[in-house]
Amino acid sequence: MNTSVLVVEDDPDLRRLVSKGLEEEGFEVLVVRNGADALELTRRSQPELLVVDIGLPDTDGRDLCQAMRADGMTAPVLFLTARDSGADRVSGFGAGGDDYLTKPFVFAELVARLRALARRGVPAATATVGDLTLDPVSHSLVAGSGSVSLTPTEFRLLGALVSRGGAVVRRHELMAAAWPPGAVVHDNTVDVYVRRLRRKMEELNSEARIETVHGVGYILG
Repeated sequence: MNTSVLVVEDDPDLRRLVSKGLEEEGFEVLVVRNGADALELTRRSQPELLVVDIGLPDTDGRDLCQAMRADGMTAPVLFLTARDSGADRVSGFGAGGDDYLTKPFVFAELVARLRALARRGVPAATATVGDLTLDPVSHSLVAGSGSVSLTPTEFRLLGALVSRGGAVVRRHELMAAAWPPGAVVHDNTVDVYVRRLRRKMEELNSEARIETVHGVGYILG
């Protein structure tokens, strides 16, 4: 079965180009031109990947991503943008995005990044540390009778911490585990995701904590 991709892009020429190219690469492609239509579609169905333009006519793509995440959408999101500043990249990751591609881009790179996201989308097995359990079926973090949804990047990052069984995980190891090859990831991007994970663990009243090992990385214990 082909991987489904929702393309949210208002430029009709680019929308046609991306749609046609992805279909030729074997993806099942859905297209919309604005945030309202994207939000409505993801409430009715669950695409496996999303390509979202940040500069949409009715909203910022990052705001759209946050709204879809709040609705429980966990599919990986790749942002397209004409802006290439570090602040824009960090804000995109902070909004729940998983990768970032600057226009103009080489189409082959878009395909490679989407395939990497698809391969890394769901970890293979349930993992537990302390009172926390990572559930790969629901893509959620469970503690006691409560659970919170995780984005694919959050899941992979927390999974890397869980798999090390209380050992320190270095920043470069977290980046390699959580983001696709070639993604531009800065130290403060990792910090953004760790803060998000800490908040979600606090929501569950978990006894586990992600501790900072300054100058090295993080440890879950």
